[in-house]
Amino acid sequence: MKPTARLSRRPGPAKRGRPKSPYKVAPAGLTYAVVEKTREKGRVVSIATRVVFGTMAAVIAALGMSKVSRAINTSFVERQNGTDRQRNARKTYRFSKDWRHQEAVTYLTMYVYNFCWPVRTLRIKDDQGRWQK
Repeated sequence: MKPTARLSRRPGPAKRGRPKSPYKVAPAGLTYAVVEKTREKGRVVSIATRVVFGTMAAVIAALGMSKVSRAINTSFVERQNGTDRQRNARKTYRFSKDWRHQEAVTYLTMYVYNFCWPVRTLRIKDDQGRWQK
């Protein structure tokens, strides 16, 4: 029998296995916060927010510049998830056995939702007071 090779702790060709991939690093200046819900017996009893990337001052500054929200919340993500679930259900009958198909339909619905609808906020009023696209 051949003796098995011992794993060496020093770098170089003696290491076996797949080489480690490089670490992914968040871009500089990224501000990211999360909402953490504490549940007891299936009910939410408390909600806390936590800054993941950036500082609390940067998060407060970003919220101060926002035109749509003044608090850390998940409403926009939840609305997108609800829209995706509803629109995706029509095309996949709410369940897909093939992950590639499910992912493709998700990309399609995101594209259609964000780029194929007229944006009402970009319309303008003409001289007669009617809205023009």
